[in-house]
Amino acid sequence: MTAIVEIRDLRKTYAGGFEALKGISLTIEEGEILALLGPNGAGKTTLISTICGITNPGGGSISVSGHDVVIDYRNARRQIGLVPQEINLEPFTKVLDTVKYSRGLFGKPRDDAHIEKILRQLSLWDKKDSRSMELSGGMKRRVMIAKALAHEPRVLFLDEPTAGVDVELRKDMWEIVADLKSDGVTIILTTHYIEEAEAIADRVGVINKGELLLIDDKDALMARFGQKHLRIDLQESIAAVPDSLSVHDLTLDEGGNSLHYSYDTRGERTGITQLLNDIATAGLVLRDLHTEESSLEEIFVSLVREDAA
Repeated sequence: MTAIVEIRDLRKTYAGGFEALKGISLTIEEGEILALLGPNGAGKTTLISTICGITNPGGGSISVSGHDVVIDYRNARRQIGLVPQEINLEPFTKVLDTVKYSRGLFGKPRDDAHIEKILRQLSLWDKKDSRSMELSGGMKRRVMIAKALAHEPRVLFLDEPTAGVDVELRKDMWEIVADLKSDGVTIILTTHYIEEAEAIADRVGVINKGELLLIDDKDALMARFGQKHLRIDLQESIAAVPDSLSVHDLTLDEGGNSLHYSYDTRGERTGITQLLNDIATAGLVLRDLHTEESSLEEIFVSLVREDAA
């Protein structure tokens, strides 16, 4: 794949001495969906703002489609669509006029067919003559995306795109993002919703305290840090784990009906075969087995805790 955004040793320190970005290096591939996770104040929005030219970098370099965002900022900015966290629309302006105006700001020639395509893709065509003040919060956010896409950017930044949106609308937004990717748009989103990254991202980056702790393919990340949990339901409840099973580091649930066993997905051996043999030897009868895998949320929380230590 071809790199479309290249960030090298990016730094940003504000006037009061606060280091918002501490030497971040990152390459974003054309056509991928990258999710940036991190707690409040981690540096996610500062990173996006710096790439988009809203904030000046304090050090390092950024290029978008080969254009340096400082030296060649006009051409760099033309490649970028930005949907900020805050919904900022002129309340009395019609949707169609809002999106057309945004295209004109980038010096693009009039293209009614393109504007119609975007509005239809975002389920906004039947709202084209509605004023922004008449729209729901979810529809206003769709208009923000339409504005960002009006000038045909190759890279779309979504800063907390589903903040304040209900679950049903959030899933609609995920489908929109998937459709945009199929059209060849590279998408970078920041999110507090772990399930959002888990549902739609190709790669996941974790930022904390202005540093990029990790970036990896989502599936590889799950395999690298994930643990699996085996729940063993027993035919009859027991008061305590038999001493003969102490080598397996089992836990017993409160009712004494299930044993719980965790194992590393990276290990050559899970130890499950020996465990089941030892359970049978201990005279326990199994009723059922269930396996669960670590979620991205558990991985994220563990990484942030390690960084805070």
